[in-house]
Amino acid sequence: MTLYGEKLPPADDRPTVRVTAVNWPDDGSEPTVAPTSEPPGGRRRSRRGRLLLAGGIVAAVVAAGTGLGAYAYAGDVPRGTTVLGAELGGRSRAEAVRALRAELDRRAAALSAPINVTVGEKSVEVKPADVGLAIDVDATVAAAAAAEAHPVSRLVGSRTVDPVVTVDAARLDVTLQKAKGGQGREMTMPAIIFTGTTPKPVYPKPALTVDSAGAVDVVKAGWLAGKPVTVPLVEKWPATTREEVDRLVAELAKPAVAAPVTLTTGRGSVTIPPAAIASGLRFSADDAGKLTPRVDVKRLRAALGDRLAKIEVEPKDAGLTISGGKPKVIPGRSGQQVDSATLGRELLAVLPKADGRTVTAELKPAEPELTEAKLAELGIKERVSTFTTRFPGGLSSPRSQNIVQAAKDVDGTIVKPGETFSLNGHTGERGYDQGYQDAPTIVNGKLVPGVGGGVSQFTTTLFNATYYAGLEDVEHKPHSFYFSRYPAVIESTIYWPQLDFKFRNNTQYGVLIDTSYTASTITVSIWSTKIYDSVTTEYGPRRDITQPKTVYLDPGPKCIAAAGSVGFAQDAYRVIKKGGKVIKREKFSWRYDPEPRFICAPKPAG
Repeated sequence: MTLYGEKLPPADDRPTVRVTAVNWPDDGSEPTVAPTSEPPGGRRRSRRGRLLLAGGIVAAVVAAGTGLGAYAYAGDVPRGTTVLGAELGGRSRAEAVRALRAELDRRAAALSAPINVTVGEKSVEVKPADVGLAIDVDATVAAAAAAEAHPVSRLVGSRTVDPVVTVDAARLDVTLQKAKGGQGREMTMPAIIFTGTTPKPVYPKPALTVDSAGAVDVVKAGWLAGKPVTVPLVEKWPATTREEVDRLVAELAKPAVAAPVTLTTGRGSVTIPPAAIASGLRFSADDAGKLTPRVDVKRLRAALGDRLAKIEVEPKDAGLTISGGKPKVIPGRSGQQVDSATLGRELLAVLPKADGRTVTAELKPAEPELTEAKLAELGIKERVSTFTTRFPGGLSSPRSQNIVQAAKDVDGTIVKPGETFSLNGHTGERGYDQGYQDAPTIVNGKLVPGVGGGVSQFTTTLFNATYYAGLEDVEHKPHSFYFSRYPAVIESTIYWPQLDFKFRNNTQYGVLIDTSYTASTITVSIWSTKIYDSVTTEYGPRRDITQPKTVYLDPGPKCIAAAGSVGFAQDAYRVIKKGGKVIKREKFSWRYDPEPRFICAPKPAG
C-alpha cells in the first residue's frame, strides 16, 4: 500500500500510538489539549509536557512518511484555499491563474450583467465594462499564495480568499454623478468680499452629492454578489466652517481696513488707504473649500493708482490695439518696483494689528511680463470671430453704463496659449468704487435693483465671440429666463462671486479681446490666427414649452415690472469644420423657466 507516492510499512509492523486530541488554533497561539483524567498523584501535565505532546503529534504525522509533508507544502498556494469557489490550493501560481480564469469564464454571463444602482431616488443600470469593473487575476492569486496557513491547517484546514476587484473610480464617479441628475446641489464656497471697505461673509453650504469613495466599495461588493446597489446622497461640507469665516472677518478683514498702512522705501513713503487694502485683500477658497487670505499685489497697485508713481516706475507690457483693421503693437517698458512677494507677505502680517502698521519694502528692477518679442511670437494677426448684441436705453442708462464699463475693463486683454480667462478674476468685484451702477438684475427669480446689472449682456457677447472662435468653454451658465436679445442656450449670466464666465485658449496662438460699443450695441471681437474653416450653431426644436404665470407685486420704487416669457428646453450644437470636414460637434443644452409677468399693483379682488 502506498500513500502519496511513498510505501508504508506493513500493518502489523506499525506501532500503536495513543494520542490526546489537540485543538490547533489558526492564530498561532499555544495549542490546547483536550482534558483527560489526572495522572497518578493528581498532578496535571506541565506546559512543557503539553508542548512536547503537541510537537510529538506533528512528529508522528511527519514520521508517517516524509511524503505527507511534501503533500502539505506542494504548490505556491496553501492547500484548502479557494477563490469564488475555485480550488486553487496546492497549485503553482501559473496553474492557479489558469484555474481562476476558467472559473471566471464560467461566470462570465453573471459578471457582465448590468448592475442595478440606486442613487438617491433614481435607479440606473450600470454595465460593469463601462466603469472598469474586473477581477485582477494575478493580484488575486498573489493574495491567495500569501494566505497564512500552519502545517496542520495545510493538511485538513480550508480558507476562502476574496478576489481583488478593480474599478475605474473616475468613470464610476461620472456615471453616478450623471445618475444623480438634479437631486444634488453644488457646494457654496466660503468667501469674504468687500463692498467698499465693509467686509461681508459668504457662509459655506454643503453640497449634496455622491459619496465617491464609499460608492466604490458598495459597487464592488454588489457586483460580486449579483445584487442591487444603493448609493446614498451625502452632504459634503467645505473645509472652512461658518465659525472660521466669522473669525477671519473679526480678526483680519475688519482690522485690515480700520486704518491705513504706511509703505516705506529708500525713495520715500506711500500711504495705503483702507479702500486700496480692501481691493488687494482677497480670501480665496480652494477646491476643498479651505479659505485662505492673501494680498493680490496687482489689484493693490491698481487701487493705489498714481500713489506709487512717486517711489517706483511700473513696467508696462507690450500690447496690441486695432488700427486700420489690423493689430498694431504698443511697445512695453522696463521699470523699478517694490518686490511684490515681500510686499504681499509683510502687508498681510500687519493688517490684523491696530498699531505698528508700517511695512518696509525694497525696490527691484522689473521687466514686463510680455515683451514685444514675446508678443510677436503669439501670432495675433487677424480677426477670427466677432459678435454684437443690442441694448435698449442709450448710453445714459445705468444698465448701458455697466455694459460699457465691463467692455472697457476687458478691452485689449491678451490670453496666452493654454491660459484660462476668468471674467470675475479679470474685473474683480463690480461695485460702486469700480465704476458700476445700480440697474435691474435677477435675484431669486425676479428683477430687483443691483449694482452691476446689465453686465450679463457683456458676458453673453464675450461668450459668443469666444464660442465662434472655437475656444474651449470652461464655465458659463445661461439665464434662468429667456431674453429675446440673446441667442437661446448660447448665452451666459454672471454674478459676483458665485457665477463666473471662463474660457481657455486651447490654441497654439495668443488671443486678443477687442471691445467696442455704440449708443445701442456692444461688440466683442477675437483676434488670433484662424485655424478653423467655420464655427456654426445648429439648433434642435424647442420642447416642453410652459406658459408664464402672473405675479402682482407691491408697487414702489423697488418694484420692476416685466412682461414675462415662456419657458422651454432646447439643444444647440457647435459645429467646427477644418479642412472641409466636421472635426468637432459639441452639444449645449438648457431649460428656461417661464418668466412670470410681474405687475406692480395690488392683486385684483376675486
